[in-house]
Amino acid sequence: MTATVPTTAALALGDDALVLSHRLGEWAGHAPVLEEEVALANIALDLLGQARVLLSMTGDEDELAYLREERAFRNLQLTEQPNGDFAHTIARQLYFSTYQHLLYSELASREGPFQPLAAKAVKEVAYHRDHAEQWTVRLGDGTDLSHDRMSRACDALWRFTGEMFQPVPGLDVDWAALEASWLRSVTEVLGRATLTVPEGPRTGAWAAGAGRQGLHTESFGRMIAEMQHLHRSHPGASW
Repeated sequence: MTATVPTTAALALGDDALVLSHRLGEWAGHAPVLEEEVALANIALDLLGQARVLLSMTGDEDELAYLREERAFRNLQLTEQPNGDFAHTIARQLYFSTYQHLLYSELASREGPFQPLAAKAVKEVAYHRDHAEQWTVRLGDGTDLSHDRMSRACDALWRFTGEMFQPVPGLDVDWAALEASWLRSVTEVLGRATLTVPEGPRTGAWAAGAGRQGLHTESFGRMIAEMQHLHRSHPGASW
């Protein structure tokens, strides 16, 4: 018997992957070194593949990606944050890929509608996480300038990390345990990078994060306008 797909959860996970894929795709032609251009493009493609599977669980993947309005997206606000300088991209990747790897490992270990996707994707996400950890250590334990930039990037995005552990209907996960594992892992990586764990709030009035409720940051509107421009300008077009 086919398991019923929890629509809310499929949209949340699918939108996370879709939006972050687009953000990483913005590095095409702008990465600091050619090897990194390829690496970021590959990560973006992995995420796009995950998004296609997840969005197809709930409807037409093209309509969901290109014809929804801003308030209908359910991605984490962290994933929509602008690339900033390279350190900001790496800090975003460290926070998100650590979360996604822990979550997908959990989903892959049990029966359910997301088990097949998670079992495949967790191998890809393990690479994303390793890539982010290596760059975090390289930049944090590098020059005074790279250390300072990495430190400021980690601080700036810290307030978006609490949202990752808000329960999502349809995902039967021990969110408190997941968050504890995430904190241990991120703390260990930042320690190796000679970086200090940010002290700012991750929850409450001074934190950010209502993407799961359809509330997004200012830059998100511009991002989806660009992402949806071609499809909306030429409806029904094909190559």
